[in-house]
Amino acid sequence: MIKKTLITFCVFIMCLTSFAQKEERQERLKAYKIAFITEKLNLTEDEAQKFWPIYNAHEKEVEMLRHNAREKRRNLNIRELSESEALTALEDMMAFEKEQLNHREDLIENLKNIIPAIKIIKLQLAEKAFNQRMLEEFKNRREKFKRRN
Repeated sequence: MIKKTLITFCVFIMCLTSFAQKEERQERLKAYKIAFITEKLNLTEDEAQKFWPIYNAHEKEVEMLRHNAREKRRNLNIRELSESEALTALEDMMAFEKEQLNHREDLIENLKNIIPAIKIIKLQLAEKAFNQRMLEEFKNRREKFKRRN
């Protein structure tokens, strides 16, 4: 009985530690993205105060969209999908992309009142550059891990 309780407790602690590490990594990544975008856009203090709440709200909405889309894809069993289920899944995917585009358009409309159009274009370029940098970093870390093992 004590042994089972101890094992359960250890597993619980490991899960909490893992969750905390993941959350910490996400926070560091978010902070890095903020610094990266701020540098690329060269926001004034006034612009930054107005920009970040709008941008962060947009990011939160899009992340919720991605999470929902991921859950739907995760629940699909492609090998056992009927044609009608596949059509429904395809419609869901297209609806997700449209919704994402709508959120992007709303973001741009909201930002037009806060920062110049050139900075909105720089934002899009900065986001792409940031994502590319993160993919390269992930690839490099994976290669280092493979070499060690």
